[in-house]
Amino acid sequence: MDSIRISIIQTDIVWENKQENLRLLRGKLQSLCGTTEIVVLPEMFSTGFSMQSEQLAEPVSGTTIGSLREWATEFQLAIAGSYIATDNGHNYNRAFFLPPEGDAYYYDKRHLFRMGQEPDHFSAGNQRLILSYKGWNICLLVCYDLRFPVWSRNVDREYDLLVYVANWPTSRRRVWDTLLQARALENQCYVCGVNRVGTDGYRLNYNGGSCVISPYGETILATSDDQEATVTTTLSLSTLNTFRDKFPVWRDADRFQLLQ
Repeated sequence: MDSIRISIIQTDIVWENKQENLRLLRGKLQSLCGTTEIVVLPEMFSTGFSMQSEQLAEPVSGTTIGSLREWATEFQLAIAGSYIATDNGHNYNRAFFLPPEGDAYYYDKRHLFRMGQEPDHFSAGNQRLILSYKGWNICLLVCYDLRFPVWSRNVDREYDLLVYVANWPTSRRRVWDTLLQARALENQCYVCGVNRVGTDGYRLNYNGGSCVISPYGETILATSDDQEATVTTTLSLSTLNTFRDKFPVWRDADRFQLLQ
């Protein structure tokens, strides 16, 4: 499909309380039924950016993903975000994309935030995810990944929409704003960045800044700072491809080989 509607849920997160965060989310998803195709949540939407991975981690068969998959089908929308996952004896900051048709796509955060001791509590992923949904190719990344442009390099127009889910503190908000715009410009794609608001259990403050940016680097959807918000916009694939054909920067892009 040429046009696709994408919604941002910028929300406060009840610290380490999965049941309450899921309860609050259900009503927000229900209100979006019939009005959008994709809903994007913040990073670790059900717990906050907690390092209590051993206590909070769930398999993909657990309550969190089970509830989201049920609601994706019930409300006929795809849901993206991240949560604390366990798999084969390792814990991950795992991003998900759950379409209403019942499929499930996962990406384990590659760049773990060492200043917050994330590498001490989580294992890093090593496989980037690009998925296809309703004719759109989507790359799903997590928070600190934003600082590393090689990981998001859009080689040969592999993807059309780049999504970052985050818990990005107010103190570094200028970096968030600047790099989201840079990723859109350098990759000739739409970028959607979704952050939280409020204060977490480590007394870090978050003021949002969730937005959607066009391939021209223009902000086409933005939330108000320090407020919960649910907002929606429509993206056009034909507009994107016309721009890429007219100004084919992607043909001259450098290729990189990442060493594990």
